[in-house]
Amino acid sequence: MVWTSRGPGRPAGYPRPVPSLNELVRRHTTLTGADVEWLHLLVSEWQLLSDLSFADLVLWIPTWDGIRYVSVAQMRPNTGPTSYQDDMVGHLVPRGRRPLLDAAFDEGRIVREGDPEWREEVPVRVESIPVRREGRVLGVIARNTNLLTVRTPSRLELTYLQSASDLAQMIAAGTFPYAGEQVDMDAAPRVGDGLIRLDADGIVTYASPNALSAYHRLGLTTDLVGGHLGSTTAELAPPSRGAVHEALVKLASGWAPRQTEVEAQGGVVTLRAIPLKPKGVHTGSLVLARDVTELRRRERELMTKDATIREIHHRVKNNLQTVAALLRLQSRRMGDDSARAALDEAVRRVGSIAIVHETLSQTLDEQVAFDEIADRVLAMVMELSQDGQVTTRRSGSFGILSAEVATPLAMVLTELLQNALEHAFGPKAAGNLSVSALRGRAPATGMGWSDSWNGGAKPEEYLLITVQDDGRGMPEGFDPQEGGNLGLQIVRTLAGGELGGTFDMVAAPGGGTKVVLEIPVR
Repeated sequence: MVWTSRGPGRPAGYPRPVPSLNELVRRHTTLTGADVEWLHLLVSEWQLLSDLSFADLVLWIPTWDGIRYVSVAQMRPNTGPTSYQDDMVGHLVPRGRRPLLDAAFDEGRIVREGDPEWREEVPVRVESIPVRREGRVLGVIARNTNLLTVRTPSRLELTYLQSASDLAQMIAAGTFPYAGEQVDMDAAPRVGDGLIRLDADGIVTYASPNALSAYHRLGLTTDLVGGHLGSTTAELAPPSRGAVHEALVKLASGWAPRQTEVEAQGGVVTLRAIPLKPKGVHTGSLVLARDVTELRRRERELMTKDATIREIHHRVKNNLQTVAALLRLQSRRMGDDSARAALDEAVRRVGSIAIVHETLSQTLDEQVAFDEIADRVLAMVMELSQDGQVTTRRSGSFGILSAEVATPLAMVLTELLQNALEHAFGPKAAGNLSVSALRGRAPATGMGWSDSWNGGAKPEEYLLITVQDDGRGMPEGFDPQEGGNLGLQIVRTLAGGELGGTFDMVAAPGGGTKVVLEIPVR
């Protein structure tokens, strides 16, 4: 959150939060929803104007009663020093105090008259640009230029200022920003990344050093100035069909407000074209260029790595399913019931791990939504183990878990479900078996945490899992921490070891058994 100067009831020097554009417009003005959307579109684009102008921008909107202005947005330049050390958003000024604001709003024209203002011993040139939408002036942009470092401008700076003047005239005429333009502002190139100025015919009149370097990455061996940018770009790009070729020529020529990427000679450059129509007539274009070669290379490496990891999980799943099928085949050939039961248990354990790897093979990272895994484990255990009328259900959500937690947890859940079906109910008995999950910020049962996990420190989140049945209950004198079959030994080992949590088994209210597992979420 951004903070500014002291607010009501706060100690001296204590900041106050800056209100949002929506909040300020709703509180102080009568602008419509469509007007506000236009202002949001403008604010999303005006970093371009600020950087080209080397100036701060403050957007002022008249209040509902028409006697004041409220500042609803502010932008500082990346290309020069700021004129405002403090945030201006939320400030109110009465009409008449700033004549340039009044003139720009009332007359609907850009106002540049007046001497520089002095702010903290810094001379500041102030200009006012009306913001027009569908023939109505909604507000005024105050453009404030710090003159302390003014010197003889270079060719680059002159091009910046001319382009800024064209954009300002378009804002005053209501033709900028482009409402239908599809631009990813996070990925869009900025002024400092590279700027190319075109005339009305698409001929390059100026190219900044960064823009020229970007085109050199695409294989250009000559200068850009004097050439047709659309044709030059299309010649550098790999051969393509006519329609694609013509679209690239048109975009790089600056005739349409679009953004695209060009790849050639191992380089990748993002281009954004901004047609300039300061007086309603196409006089030229700005093309912003950004070399994104290394960024795209890293993205491709990550995509390749992700694809490799998913393929590994897929192959592990297939291998585990093959092992499970072999064990199942061997089980059918066994004449000894105890040996057959042991192999069936092995099939379930292998199957639970395979389910986790199958889920991981479908994700882009090592995170899984465990609810789906829990449901599949529950269905698998019931299909392979129960001939009676036991009703199962799951409640709550396990949430997103890492692979290192999901794999042992799937095995633990398999063992707990199988143990409940085997010992709580007879072969043909009916009953209820439920699984619940609760995720929170602090331990719920008070059973404590494993001191071996993270040096004994409590995690930020925990997962409480309960498996409860209404079967015959535990034998008298049974100790769940010491006794039990191989399945319970596996549960205790995984719960206290790999999962770093706690495990307990108690009598359920009303009969049956309740198993409680608490694990930290890493």
